[in-house]
Amino acid sequence: AMAYLKRVAVEDVGSLVSQVEPVDPKTRDAASIIVEDVKKNGREAVMRYGLKFGDLKPNQPLVLKRPALKAAFEALPSNQQELLIRTAKRIKAFAVAQRNSVKEVRVPIPGGWACQKVAPVEVAGCYAPGGRFPLPSSVLMTAVTAVAAGVKHVVVASPRPAEITKAAAHVAGADALLAVGGAHAIAALAYGAGEDLPACHAIVGPGNRWVTAAKQLVAGRVTIDMLAGPSELLVLADESANPAVVASDLLAQAEHDVVAIPMLVTTHEPLVAKVERELEAQLAKLSTSKTASASLKHGGIAVVCKDMASAIDCANQLAPEHLEVITKDDEKVAAQLQHYGALFVGHNAAEVLGDYGAGPNHTLPTGGTARSTGGLSVFDFLRMRTWMKLTDLKASQQLVLDSMALAKLEGLQGHSKSAQHRLIKSSL
Repeated sequence: AMAYLKRVAVEDVGSLVSQVEPVDPKTRDAASIIVEDVKKNGREAVMRYGLKFGDLKPNQPLVLKRPALKAAFEALPSNQQELLIRTAKRIKAFAVAQRNSVKEVRVPIPGGWACQKVAPVEVAGCYAPGGRFPLPSSVLMTAVTAVAAGVKHVVVASPRPAEITKAAAHVAGADALLAVGGAHAIAALAYGAGEDLPACHAIVGPGNRWVTAAKQLVAGRVTIDMLAGPSELLVLADESANPAVVASDLLAQAEHDVVAIPMLVTTHEPLVAKVERELEAQLAKLSTSKTASASLKHGGIAVVCKDMASAIDCANQLAPEHLEVITKDDEKVAAQLQHYGALFVGHNAAEVLGDYGAGPNHTLPTGGTARSTGGLSVFDFLRMRTWMKLTDLKASQQLVLDSMALAKLEGLQGHSKSAQHRLIKSSL
């Protein structure tokens, strides 16, 4: 059988951990020209780039409103309508549970109360790529989550939207769809472009390098979810794993994109050859085999470890976007894994079932960034805000004195004087 997975020694795993910056400087420089143009010239620039890059045909609307999205949904066959509704419902149930896990808190402070309030942003932009195939699942994953967070106005952006993409935006509860992609779409979301496209305060969703570069450029003005790179799956398997299932899960990852990264880490050396035989047999029958085999050639790796502790250590170093555990004692193994975007525990929990809406989000950190961030969630659309009120100034006097003392230490006399106005003379 062909060697589809490059063998990597355990000690070399550390050097694989992506040294790649999420945005290459050339793309960022080129994207910044587009972003500045849209910032300065608004809708005219967005239309110009939309036409130039083939997102729009002349006289095609830039923004589709609710009635157009609804019409697309109503024209779908009922089995597709029901599919979108069921998927949205599962994503929503998980997102609502996440939202409800954060509560408003009231904490006593000297002489009063401090409180945490949780507030959604008012406007959110959700990007869904428009590549070779429409991606209605990405529309649902981002827009359903925004709506569940309580965002008032949700805009989906997707170039050349297929009917199913528009329908997914309708089912998600989006208010509008911006029918362009790339850096100009992200800039339009960040800065606004006309009355029907207000500036967004949060921008989320995966995209190509232009989208990612533009997100990096507008981050700080708006909040973004993450800078996603090529998609990754690591299968952590022992001798109990079925090679046909492992191969099939790796191919599901590989067919995404020629730069996708399918990885196998195993404690059972004979599994690698068996998986490779399966890859060969399954590729022969796969309609996406051209993309999948290119991805295996580009990023496919296999690491054989002497024991499970070493395999777990490899997985923790790699911090993959998706991590499947197909081993004996899968929960015990899973409990020792520290870095991943999403974890799939046991033989039944295929990554694909998560991708297509079991509930948790499929927009996840790549390139080792799972060490610093989690996947998309309602929290990307929420602001934790605080307020305080002092009703008993007498009980606050130590706080007042401490504030004055710290202000003096920091050389800020005005601060000290401001605090001093809250001093009850007898406390001196």
